[in-house]
Order: sequence, then structure tokens, then C-alpha cells
Amino acid sequence: MAFTVADLFEHAVDLMPERIALESGDRSRTYAELDARANAIAHKLRSLGVGPGDAVGLYSRNTIESVEAMLAIFKARAVMVNVNYRYVENELEHIFVDSQMKVLIHERQYTPRVCNVLSNADTDLTFRIVVDDGSDTAIACGDDDPDVIGYEDAIATSSTAREFEPRSNDDLYMLYTGGTTGKPKGVVWRQEDVWRVLGGGIDWYTGRPIEDEWEHARTGAEGGQLVRFPIPPFIHGGSQWAVFQSLFAGGKAVVYPDFDAAAVWEAVQRHGVNVVFITGDAMGRPMIEALEAGDYDVSTVVSVASSAALFSPSVKDRYLDRFPNAVIVDAIGSSETGFGGMGMAAKGQNRHGAPTVKADPNTHVLAEDGRLLEPGSGEVGRLARSGHIPLRYHNAPEKSAETFVVYNGVRYSMPGDSATIEADGTITMLGRGSMSINTGGEKVFPEEVEAALKAHPEVFDAVVVGVPDERFGQRVAAVVQVRDGVRPTLESLGETVRRDLAGYKCPRSVWFVDELKRSPAGKPDYRWARETTEARVADQAH
Repeated sequence: MAFTVADLFEHAVDLMPERIALESGDRSRTYAELDARANAIAHKLRSLGVGPGDAVGLYSRNTIESVEAMLAIFKARAVMVNVNYRYVENELEHIFVDSQMKVLIHERQYTPRVCNVLSNADTDLTFRIVVDDGSDTAIACGDDDPDVIGYEDAIATSSTAREFEPRSNDDLYMLYTGGTTGKPKGVVWRQEDVWRVLGGGIDWYTGRPIEDEWEHARTGAEGGQLVRFPIPPFIHGGSQWAVFQSLFAGGKAVVYPDFDAAAVWEAVQRHGVNVVFITGDAMGRPMIEALEAGDYDVSTVVSVASSAALFSPSVKDRYLDRFPNAVIVDAIGSSETGFGGMGMAAKGQNRHGAPTVKADPNTHVLAEDGRLLEPGSGEVGRLARSGHIPLRYHNAPEKSAETFVVYNGVRYSMPGDSATIEADGTITMLGRGSMSINTGGEKVFPEEVEAALKAHPEVFDAVVVGVPDERFGQRVAAVVQVRDGVRPTLESLGETVRRDLAGYKCPRSVWFVDELKRSPAGKPDYRWARETTEARVADQAH
């Protein structure tokens, strides 16, 4: 036994086999059912030649079957490759080839896209397991395609017993991340390390390491069942680990394949959800507007937690109005660092756009020369994490050397986020340093301006980028999605920003759009925003 996803889940199965583990609409799985079906898929993978350390792709939305498949991959000691279901074919080709996956588990509707990629790319992929999703697409790539297997057929023809060799803390977990630029990269972790920072292996509040691998399951069996609803796609690591945390402790996870703001609250009411997990304003803002406009019983909610994208103060305040007794959490972290700290929202908090969080002991801010910045120094540095961090990027030694660095004998993960450390030891996040804007020698971080803009009553969403300026080199520019076609003036936008930020951080150009483009995980698409500013003249400028 070891600190692996499969082992920790199996402990919960052994103590709580008849509890409901997953729910989606009218469908559900008990822990025993989930375990048996995952065992069957794991045995099928083994029969297809998948061994420890081999890569298996999962190309799916949030479904009960996708959770079964994730568990199966870990049970077989294989390495899961999360495939973004919104990728186009050239992006799919990159991840199929780069990951060296041997088997792909995918929803039926994606078959034509997969077949097109496989017909043109030289991959190691030899078998596909296809999950019915209600579509009528043929699952084969051609008349003679013996390498495709139906998901339910795979279960029906395989053993449901565990019968696997012991697993190791060194078994691998990989998460492909798109980042802000470049092709997706696979972040490779030891399973124990990623569990320590994302799966509850270190107590979030006390910092105490969990030394007994049965502790999660035993605590869950002795207490009541917590119902979690992780809404972001499972291509997002935070959402995967929200489900795993639930499964380790005998909780119930609610999963739905598509995001709709009103449907979220219908699901919360239907399933009695206690904890709602979102990705910043991209989900949080339409959700709170749907809640304010509707009539839902959300009395079971005790916490709304956000991570991985900006959760602006103006939106948090609306959640606090609606859930005065719930805990509203804003956590920081990334695929390369895991959990880094969190802040609890309080009504009337400082309106400054950049989020400030209480960091855990292994999260630091370093100067360019690697020295630890002193609290209250006011210096902007790079966010760094020590302790349990990834091993490397897959197939990317140069990028690995840039991100995973050693200073004064300590190994750090430094994915590029800028931050300052305040006098009280809290950390203020300023966003990805590569996205910062240099305007007349002053550095502006987009996230703090975006958060300030979203306090404007006519702004629904905003992304901030730098555009060329003859005098200052760059000027701050905003791409804004407004409400009901109303266009605020640049002056009124500036007045809102100045409540929290210095004048030089105010946008001097604005482009209005019908809808902002974001990643499936809710992160801003800065490349798209820049292309928008280059494609036409600003709607307003001075």
C-alpha cells in the first residue's frame, strides 16, 4: 500500500462500500460499484499491453465514466494524460505524440476528430476505448478497425476484482497544462508529492503531514458525508483533485458534463451540495447572477471555493451577500506548484484588485537572484514553492531547467507568477510575469487591473493587455465584455480603477466585444486579447 490515488480510494471503498460516491442527474455509483468498474477497465488496459509508467489518454467531459477511467488508469499504475476536449486537431496531434500514449479512452462524439489525427500522425497509440455519450457517431475509424473497444464491452469482458501488484509512492501523475504561451506541457509528479499538496496529504489549516494512509477514509467513515460539486472540467487539475479528495474521505461528488450557470444551482438544490468548486469570475460571475435572478434552495451550501483564475472582490462580495454564513475561499496554485495558499473572503475587504492569501510554509517570494524577499519590503518577486514539487516537464529538459531551479541548496518550482510578500507574511498575487505591461518604466500586472474593472456596474468581464505606445513603449489596454450592449466611457472605467490602483494602471484604450475568450478552465486567453487589439482600431482611446 502507498500514498497513491488508487490506494487512498480503495481504503474508502473498504470502509464505506455502500455509500454513494458519484451522482449525475438520476445516475449514481456506490463506492463498491465504482471500484468494480474501475478494476475492470484497469484489467482491460493491462490486457492491451499497458504497464506501469505507460501513458493512457482520457478525452472526456465531466462524467461518471471519466472518474471511473481516471481511477482505472491509476489502479493499473499507468500515467493519465488529460486531453482538453476543446482542442483542435493540431493540438490533439501534439498531445498524442508528445505524451507517447498507448491507449486513448474517449467519448464517442470525438471519434471523427481522433480518427483524422491518427490518420496523419505518427503516434504510439494502438487502442481506443470509446464511451457512449448519446451520440450516434460510429466508433470505428474505418471498416476494418480492430483496435477500438466499447467502454461497456471492456467492463463486461474483464475481471472486476482488484488483483493488482502493490503500488509505489513513486508512481507518476502527469497533468498537461496550456499555460499562457506555447504548446501544452506535461507536468510530471510523484503521486505522493502531488497528494501532499493537492489531495489533503498535508492538513490545509495546520500544515500537519498525514502519516497514516487510512486517515482520510477512517475520518470519513466516522463522520457525515460531505457533498462536493467540482464544476470546472477535469482537464483542470484542481477539479480532478476536488473529486479525489471527496473519494478518499467517503464523500459524494456531483459531476455534470457541461457548464450552465442556472443549471448549477438546480444541481445544488437537487443533490444537497455542500461545497461548490469554481474557477474564478469566468464561472463565479454568471453563477451569482443566475442565483440572484432565480429561486433556488441553496441552504445546504457551506463553502464556495475558487482557484486557478481571478476571483475578483466585487464578485466575492455578492457571494457573501447571498451566503453570509458560508466560507468563501480563494486559493492560489498551479500545475507546477499545487496548493500555495488561500484567503477567506470578508465583506468590505480592501478593493485592491490583486488577491492576497495566507501562504503555506513552503510558498515563498524570491528575488531574481534567488534570495527570499523580506515581508513588507514592497519588492516584486517570483512566486516559488519548495518541498513537494514536480519532478520535471515531460520531454522538455530546457523548460524543466528554467522552472525547477536550485538556490542555496533548496529546489524550487517557479512557473513565472509575480508576487509581493506583505508585512504580515501574506502574499499578494500579481499574475504571470510574462503578461506584465511595461508602461514608461512602470510595471503593471493585468490581473489587478482586471479585478478593478469588474467592479464597474456595466462591465461583465475584462482582459487587460499591453499595446504599443510611441511615448511609453506600451499602454494599458482593456478588452471588455459589457452588459446588455451598454458601453461605458473610458473615463468612467478609469474612475473605477482609480479607487484601488494608481492612475498609470488605468486603461488608455478599450475594445468592446460580445464575448471574451477563455480557456476551458476559465483562464484568460491573452493571446486572443492581443489579436483582438491588433485586428481593429480601439473603440475608445486617449
